[in-house]
Amino acid sequence: MKIHLAYGKNGLDVVVPDGNLLKVLTMEGAEPLPDPHAALVTSLEHPIESVSLRQRARGVRNACIVICDITRPVPNKIVLPPLLSLLEQEGISGDKITILVATGLHRPSSDAELDHLVGKEIIQRYRVVDHHARVVAEHRNKGTTKRGTPVWIDARYCDADLKITAGFIEPHLMAGFSGGRKMIAPGCAGEETIKALHSPRFLEDPRCSEGNIDDNPLHHELMEIAGMTGHDFMVDVALDEGGRITGVFAGHPQRAHEAGVKHVRKAVRSTLDKAADIVITTAAGFPLDLTYYQAIKGMTAALPIVKPGGTLILAAECAEGLGSREFTGMATTFSSAGEFRERILSNPVIIDQWQLEECAKAATHAEVILVAGGIKPAERKRLFISTAESVEEALERGLRKQGKNAAVAVIPKGPYTLVGIGQ
Repeated sequence: MKIHLAYGKNGLDVVVPDGNLLKVLTMEGAEPLPDPHAALVTSLEHPIESVSLRQRARGVRNACIVICDITRPVPNKIVLPPLLSLLEQEGISGDKITILVATGLHRPSSDAELDHLVGKEIIQRYRVVDHHARVVAEHRNKGTTKRGTPVWIDARYCDADLKITAGFIEPHLMAGFSGGRKMIAPGCAGEETIKALHSPRFLEDPRCSEGNIDDNPLHHELMEIAGMTGHDFMVDVALDEGGRITGVFAGHPQRAHEAGVKHVRKAVRSTLDKAADIVITTAAGFPLDLTYYQAIKGMTAALPIVKPGGTLILAAECAEGLGSREFTGMATTFSSAGEFRERILSNPVIIDQWQLEECAKAATHAEVILVAGGIKPAERKRLFISTAESVEEALERGLRKQGKNAAVAVIPKGPYTLVGIGQ
């Protein structure tokens, strides 16, 4: 059977023998909204367990709207206009509205990416700026959480009279689901805060995983930080496989996020009756598979359905290579997942070690084979996981190891599909 995988901007086709194919796991899906603009307007006027945004904005001098960076496919050009229009109707002029790009510790946005994110008209009319996690002077210290996390948040957000986040909800490898509170931290947090949130204290806890919210300690830490910092209103959307809006969740940051998670969980769930011998997954294509750092989310998304000792094949273009300088250095230094884990569990946290920690978990569970045309061959040889030139080569190797009758499952859009065993 020929299956189309999300890979870069154009995708990739792979053929899996019918006799081996267990299942292609895709989102159950939700119907796209017939009129997203109207739904957004209505949600701002009649939000979830909150006064309307119009009431929130009345008498306010300035506002900050936090949006996702280029690694997230949020349809800002649809989401932002009704929100901005409402704020201006209530007397907050364009020069008093800051649109803050929640880069976390990701690289800065290019001009072309900002244009892709929000469009020239918004760039010309409003102040659109990146968050800079490493610049301490651009942050406010809001104290320390009950668990001891130092809270440093972007000053432009902290100082705003009206604090709004606008993002989308999807399964997240550590926080359970994205959106809501995650836009503030780590999205707009300082380096020390981000390092604490991504330390082994959280990541080694099995409750910090895709789809888990209720008893997830990282989720509750992020909620506490949002409460300490202030979070007046959120607007999150849910998307289908084509990037179309299937739901709008606006209002009370906690209650609206809960409603969004409930919707998304049902829409993206896909299950197997038993674990597969071989799983082919992706990082959902552009923009999430721009780097190996981000693409690791495709590995962790597949772990619940690959048997221990099985083969996990990740197809991710990685057009920008491995990732940051710090991540590249770590990814090409250690000869095994065990060596890397021993290092991080006995030393202070280093920037970006957390994503490689997630990769090490996958490599400990199964054989991982990476197919990534954008990573230089010399760098691929230095990773502690295996690599292949094509998915076909990786699958052939997997069948040799797991047996000619091995059961193969495929997740065409890895991180956007919440997979599991059973109902």
